[in-house]
Amino acid sequence: MESKGRLIRFSEDFFNKRKQITFELENVSQTAIEEIRDMDLTITAKKHRKKRSLDANAYYWQLISKLADKLEVSNAYMHNVTLRRYGQFEDVDGKLIYIVIPDGENGEMKALEAESYHIKPTSQVKTGADGLMYRTHIMLRGSSTYNTKEMSRLISGLITDCKEQGIDTMPPDDFKRMMDMYDQNRRKRVQDG
Repeated sequence: MESKGRLIRFSEDFFNKRKQITFELENVSQTAIEEIRDMDLTITAKKHRKKRSLDANAYYWQLISKLADKLEVSNAYMHNVTLRRYGQFEDVDGKLIYIVIPDGENGEMKALEAESYHIKPTSQVKTGADGLMYRTHIMLRGSSTYNTKEMSRLISGLITDCKEQGIDTMPPDDFKRMMDMYDQNRRKRVQDG
C-alpha cells in the first residue's frame, strides 16, 4: 500500500523507547488496511513528490502486475485472461482469424502464458487427422493496437477486476484525464505517422 499523507502525531514510550507515529492518508481503502492489520511491516516515509502522470498503457501494466501478484499468476497469464474478457478480435478484411490448438490443459496453459500471441477459446472442438482433439480459438489483437475507446474498455474492465480483489485504482476523474491524454497522443501519432 502506498499513499500520499501527512504526519499528524509523534510520541515515544518512556519505558521501551518505541516511537509511535500517526499519519493521515489519502485514498486508502478499508480493504487495503485490513490486508496489513496485525502484520509486521516495512515502513518507509519520504517527502511526497508529485508522480508524473501514467500513460494508459503503463497504467494497464501496473494493474495487470498488481492483480497477477494478488492472484499468484504470471503477468502474461493475467494479460491473456484480461484480453479474453475485454479485448478485441483480430481480423483480416473484416473476417476473424481462427486457429486450432490441441484441446486440453497443456494447450490451454501454453495459450494463457503466451506473450507473442493472444487467443480466446471457442466451444468448437474437432478430431484431427491424427485422432487428437483440437479446440478452435479466435485470434485477439495486442493492446498496443487499440484505439482510445478499445483501450478505455480494456482498462475499465481491468479496474473492475482489481476492485473486486480489493486493489486500489485511480479515481474516475484521473482515469478520464489519462484516457483523454491517450487519445491526444494517439491522434498525434496517426497524424505524424
